Amino acid sequence: MLAELWAVVQSDWQILALSSAAIFLAAIVRGFSGFGFSLLSITAIALILPVKQIVPSIFLLEIAASINLLPGIWREIHWRSLTWLMVGYVIGLPFGGYALAHAPEAPAQIVLGIFVIGTAILMLRGFRLETTPAAPASTATGIASGVLNGAFGIGGPPVVLFYFSTPGAAAIGRASIIFFFLFTDALGVGYFATQEGMVTARTFIQAVAWLPALLVGVWLGAHGFRRMNEQVFRRWVLVILMALALLGIGKAVLTLVAGA
Repeated sequence: MLAELWAVVQSDWQILALSSAAIFLAAIVRGFSGFGFSLLSITAIALILPVKQIVPSIFLLEIAASINLLPGIWREIHWRSLTWLMVGYVIGLPFGGYALAHAPEAPAQIVLGIFVIGTAILMLRGFRLETTPAAPASTATGIASGVLNGAFGIGGPPVVLFYFSTPGAAAIGRASIIFFFLFTDALGVGYFATQEGMVTARTFIQAVAWLPALLVGVWLGAHGFRRMNEQVFRRWVLVILMALALLGIGKAVLTLVAGA
């Protein structure tokens, strides 16, 4: 492994430097908010590497980021809501896979992005749920996340909006989101491992090569969170979510234009 890693560094050092910079910036967002790493890093690195080659490595890094953050957030996780979200996710994921095979991806991403932006604007203007949703609503949110992740690889927005529209503390929402993504990323890596050619030696080599940038970025982001006022943090989360939604819309529009 070390010899292969050194060979990659020697032959592709420019690509490694650029991709590590993208990993570092995305990891700061991940450490700060608890989400956003995959979309930011994959969108950036896809400019220089094939998506199929990137995604499994990014999922491994997502798992590493979550494990790295777990000691600091374990006691703040809201297990009751999280359990129902994970149950719903498992239910919704196969339906998302079916949608991936039959639904047009780009138009659906545009609709989702508009929905996310509209909801985030409402929350910025003061909309909040008075109580934490019960099991049926939590499960429904998990199903929506599973469907969206299976179909388009973007299952985060429903869960982020769920936690940051409820009356719980920002730290509880962030901690629960981090564990939720650990769960979904582990499922994702397991799925990729069953697909021929998806998880290879290069998958692990890339992950190891990007790991230093990830760990430093996550530490910086988490350090920034500890210094942040709760209300200011909620606003930043919603702004980041809207930026990611705009990024998704832009990507979908470019896909439609290229296919026209």
